Amino acid sequence: MTSDRLKQFARRYAEAWNSGNRDRVAAFYAKNATISVNGGPPTRIVDVARGFLRDFPDMIVTFDKLEARGDRTAFHWTFTGTNTGPGGTGNKVRISGYELWKIDNDGLIAESLGHFDAADYERQLRNGDK
Repeated sequence: MTSDRLKQFARRYAEAWNSGNRDRVAAFYAKNATISVNGGPPTRIVDVARGFLRDFPDMIVTFDKLEARGDRTAFHWTFTGTNTGPGGTGNKVRISGYELWKIDNDGLIAESLGHFDAADYERQLRNGDK
């Protein structure tokens, strides 16, 4: 995938998260693709998306930049939202991180390794974005 096409893909991917529709997010992934968050087990993207979209109904994902890393691409993002889903704290969260994508021959994400500062995320869930 060319650099320009990959940037367009990344922008549309962020927009899919902002749509609030987990199926729109999943459409960027190959059929058997998985995402692993902070070294956790590989999980179907629809399950990860369902959790974040439920817990942060106002979430906004901003595409920050792309970075080539060998045969993978790092999609850097910033996430903002208010934890108002079921059992939520009502606190605002703002975190940045990245997903390390492996893109397949069809131009879809075959594997994603997500990374963000989990301690800062948990602190913000408890105390808000301060």
